[in-house]
Amino acid sequence: MPAAIETGTRQVNGQQIAYTRRGNGPPLLLLHGFPQTKEMWEHTIPGLARNYTVVTADLRGYGASSKPEGVEAMSFRNMAADQLALMQALGYPRFHLAGHDRGGRTAHRLALDAPEAVASLTVMDIIPTHRLLDQLTQKVARAYYHWFFLAQPAPLPERMIGADPQAYFESCLLGWGGASLSDFPSDALAAYRRAWADPACVHAMCNDYRAAIELDFHDDARDLDRQVQCPALVLYGADGAMARAYDVAATWAPRLQNMAARGVPGGHFFIDSAPAETAAALLSFLSPLPPP
Repeated sequence: MPAAIETGTRQVNGQQIAYTRRGNGPPLLLLHGFPQTKEMWEHTIPGLARNYTVVTADLRGYGASSKPEGVEAMSFRNMAADQLALMQALGYPRFHLAGHDRGGRTAHRLALDAPEAVASLTVMDIIPTHRLLDQLTQKVARAYYHWFFLAQPAPLPERMIGADPQAYFESCLLGWGGASLSDFPSDALAAYRRAWADPACVHAMCNDYRAAIELDFHDDARDLDRQVQCPALVLYGADGAMARAYDVAATWAPRLQNMAARGVPGGHFFIDSAPAETAAALLSFLSPLPPP
């Protein structure tokens, strides 16, 4: 019988955070990235919910969560505090944690700021924020130009995107590994499109990237000598821009004390295009671990 689905919002850390919970077993929080929503996990959850209570949540500024104003509000530290408070409100003081893209950066920050709460950490298709910005190469700058476009002062990128937000964000989905829109499940794509139609969401996403340069880079610089101690998994798209530009595992080795790494077929959005393989990789990592 399919696991019951609980969908709602919780007022935590001064924000309304939208979430979905289903399954049975130890808690596992999954965080999406840009320019997506928690619906990106829908086709991965069935492979996980038989063994874990899976919580997916929209980051602040994204999807159905609240859209706070200001650059500082969109820092990874603030996003992480929301998700920690959400899991505590749901009754999980300690949990497994996985995130893709911006969700992966939020997860890394959460593991640094609240290590007692994180039983394991999985980051997906990213390299550390400080490393990317501090040692930027021409190749990466061309592929990830959006980091610098979205970070321009408001309202320039918001106005430019507002001319055709669907076309702009579709170009993002296709630019980092998706061969066509058919690589994305139709239900997830519909959820993404609803979010892209909201100017407040577009503004918050721009502030997310402004915060990365103005705040998150410096937060990470202060933590360069710290390692996440819990078991950690680095997943990356075997055909994605990050794998082409970096030895992804090597970029994380100084930051994660107990690390495993593996590629998953596909590009940056391998969770959408290869959900069963993503679930299998997570299960292979999580299954031997003790419950939180």
